[in-house]
Amino acid sequence: MRVRTLAAVLLTGALALTACGKEGSPTDTAAPAGLFEVAKDVKVDGSPTFEKIKTRGSLIVGVKEDQPGLGYKDPTTNKYSGFDIDIARLVSAKLGFDPEKIQFKTIQSAAREQALINGDVDYYVGTYTINAGRKEKVSFAGPYFVAGQDLLVKKDNTDITGKETLKGKKVCSVTGSTPAKRIKDEKLTEEGNVLEFQGYSQCVTKLLNGEVDAVTTDDAILKGYAAAEEGKLKVVGKTFSSEPYGIGLPKDDKALRDKVNDILQASLDDGSWQKIYDGTLGKSGSSAEKPKIDRY
Repeated sequence: MRVRTLAAVLLTGALALTACGKEGSPTDTAAPAGLFEVAKDVKVDGSPTFEKIKTRGSLIVGVKEDQPGLGYKDPTTNKYSGFDIDIARLVSAKLGFDPEKIQFKTIQSAAREQALINGDVDYYVGTYTINAGRKEKVSFAGPYFVAGQDLLVKKDNTDITGKETLKGKKVCSVTGSTPAKRIKDEKLTEEGNVLEFQGYSQCVTKLLNGEVDAVTTDDAILKGYAAAEEGKLKVVGKTFSSEPYGIGLPKDDKALRDKVNDILQASLDDGSWQKIYDGTLGKSGSSAEKPKIDRY
């Protein structure tokens, strides 16, 4: 598929910006040496999830696979790369587990809570917006990044300039995602004009084929696809939300949540977070503000 092919080229070369896989490698995104150094003798007292991980001897991490620059699985090598992937690897290393031994598991947006509730994954890192409704089912560490909802249209489109111009337009997003819900809740277009699919790459294909007028999700994701399509697409308007990305965790495991928050804070303080950003999303030339960890 053209979108996936271009995205693969993009991630191995120039620009990459911004929802059961095989093992990945922390060198996929050319991370600086030592960034994923494995901690020794890690303890997370009172965490049933951590005890399960120790017994298993490896991590199962839920991710996305179709988001250039964030969470992307190369169809030729089955390797995962991107900002979210490296954040997952950093957490793994600081928990005392070799990131090369992570089993990445692709989980679609609509299935994230259930995957954590069922114990199918130990934690989830994949453009997972922290909100009150989700906190009723799972818990979050972070945020480790803050994005904003925006719109992706064809380069020659002059009708759509922001969310206020979506009436009568067909808008595509991912099933169960926050952006799709916002378009419906705010009645930005007619309900029958909101199309939902399992992956953003499907929405982008529909846009390129003229089957929808716009794709909506976080600006980080949209810029990755716009870059991958070499000038065929553009991001328009001002962001109309704040999307704090968190690491999804089992709801009642406060001990692990506190530990992962400590890991994220340390990465912000010691420069690791910035190195991960510079090696992935930062290749766009776009800077990003460091997030503030929200402990609860």
